Amino acid sequence: MEKLDHVHLSGLRAVEAVGRLGSLARAAGELGVSIGAVSQRIAKAEAALDVVLFTRGRSGMTPTAAGAAMLGPLSAGFAQLSAAVGEATRDRRDTLVVSVAPIFAARWLVWRLPRFSERHPEVKVRIDSSVGLVDPNTSDVDLCLRIGTGPYAGVRAEKLFDHRVMPVCSPDMAARLTTPEDLANVPIVRDVNTTISWETWLAPEGLSAGILGPGPEFSDGSLCFDAAAGGAGVFLAWETLDLHALASGRVVAPFARREPTGQSYWLVSAKDRSIGPAQRYFIRWMKEELAADGIELA
Repeated sequence: MEKLDHVHLSGLRAVEAVGRLGSLARAAGELGVSIGAVSQRIAKAEAALDVVLFTRGRSGMTPTAAGAAMLGPLSAGFAQLSAAVGEATRDRRDTLVVSVAPIFAARWLVWRLPRFSERHPEVKVRIDSSVGLVDPNTSDVDLCLRIGTGPYAGVRAEKLFDHRVMPVCSPDMAARLTTPEDLANVPIVRDVNTTISWETWLAPEGLSAGILGPGPEFSDGSLCFDAAAGGAGVFLAWETLDLHALASGRVVAPFARREPTGQSYWLVSAKDRSIGPAQRYFIRWMKEELAADGIELA
């Protein structure tokens, strides 16, 4: 076993894949890395073993005698390793772990998730609802939905759409609002932990947040939203969080304009881990749901 200390496992994996598939390109596709990365791993393995394992030619990669002698045991060994990993992860094989902020999970995702399950019953979804940023490179999380300026270093990140806000309130409260100036005459529900100021929405109207009066304050955006729906005042809410409540009539948008905050929604996954079928299904489904909601995708 001590001989294994001299050769990196990824190098042996590259040797086995190239030997079995016959080309760097096919091996790279299976391993989910670049052709250059496969070539480098083989070169490092050859250097560590001090032996040439392949001859390189126009017809592809041909194992030398030493390389051919290794291939059978390598393939058998990796098959056993794969079986061992499969046993260890059998409860997660068909589970997609998605990390989202609690407010997005509660206000947007849970209302639509049954439709994903109907379309892909073979995929079990586990929602990791956390306010902290999860690193998909060092966790079991397959996809993260982040809100920020991006892009993010060290991960694969795809911009979904711009983060926008708009005032919302109960239908009775909306009856008191004809123009944005009328916001000075109604209670304002505030999220004390938000980084988004009312100036974001008011400034394009030539107004300042200084016109706004008092109102109830909460430390959670979801509570703010419920308070506004209950008639406590007007809340500057995220566009995505309004959609289900707007459709059901629980809240209304007294003014149609939705203002960008300068932030965006991003889909984040591990940089060095290939995108699997379950992830692709979920990403495609989420984009379809957002588009059906009238969200302008990037």
